[in-house]
Amino acid sequence: MSIHRSQLSLFIAAAFLTVLVCSVTGHAQQLPKSAGIGSNPPGSLFYALASGLAKVVSESTPIQMQVQPYAGTSTFLPLIDSGELDFGTVNAVDMGLAYQGPNRLKIGGRNPYPHVPNSRLIMRGSPLRSSLIVRKDSPIKTIQDVKGKRVTGEYPAQLAVWYNVFGSISNGGLTWNDVKVVPVPAVNDGVDALVQGRADVTTHAIGSAKVKEADAAVGIRYISLDCSKQGEERIKKAVPGYYLTTMKAGSSTGIVEDTCTYTYDIYLIGHKSIPDAVVQAVLKAIWDNVAKLPPVHPGFREWTHERAVDPEVTMPYHPAAVQFYKEHKIWSAQMDAAQKRLLALNP
Repeated sequence: MSIHRSQLSLFIAAAFLTVLVCSVTGHAQQLPKSAGIGSNPPGSLFYALASGLAKVVSESTPIQMQVQPYAGTSTFLPLIDSGELDFGTVNAVDMGLAYQGPNRLKIGGRNPYPHVPNSRLIMRGSPLRSSLIVRKDSPIKTIQDVKGKRVTGEYPAQLAVWYNVFGSISNGGLTWNDVKVVPVPAVNDGVDALVQGRADVTTHAIGSAKVKEADAAVGIRYISLDCSKQGEERIKKAVPGYYLTTMKAGSSTGIVEDTCTYTYDIYLIGHKSIPDAVVQAVLKAIWDNVAKLPPVHPGFREWTHERAVDPEVTMPYHPAAVQFYKEHKIWSAQMDAAQKRLLALNP
């Protein structure tokens, strides 16, 4: 009798081990050997962030994540929408325009982005902050003082900056008709126009090398936007995805006093049909190693667990990401409502 029991125990143990091995093997087979993450060109902030994310994913999972740089967001978004590219680093404003498409959403009467209804948010990351820039000795002190001044605009080679300036003047209740537009092709050209005296007002990311160069040449400062409730309502209405934050005096080049800045978020995105196991593995790798990211690049300083979800995101989350955040107790009923609203934009 004891022999039969012993044999039965061995049989059960062997069966359990077989199921366990098959389960583990099956899970491993769900994870690809490699995955691509699209970004802007080398030297850009988005390339640096994509590289940092790829590093922690490659070190923590069987997936070797490789950065694939492109000329710009509009170049690689169609590849994500078709599933040819797995992931990408982008900004919230671009994704609001691309996810909804030009027939549903225009900002300032324009939307040059391809429609990518199959894209999904994986993780909300760090914020990007900026504001309008003037010479340090300029009489322009507030956003209202910009009225009638020479402001850089058009930006045909870098349309995202057109939205930056449009949102900034909208925050002050102004339109392009209230300023004298100085045409420039891209953001660095706008700073050059300010330094050369061809423009009174321009914009650039806070802390950038170009801003430090301009400050050394002629002395510059950022002007504060209108951080009132009404000011925030105006900028959010003008550019979905923007919000306002305040930077403390002396915290960066050109921040000579506490300065209200326009702010928007960096996203890690992917295709809606990326297997759940892949999304979960990538998210777990980033989540568990988030402290390793800031040493890779300062842009990761605010890439935190707490910022991963937000009801004001401009696109819906991947289902596996929703499940991951629910398991980590940071997904709320408010997030459910936001997800439902965003999914309804592309039924």
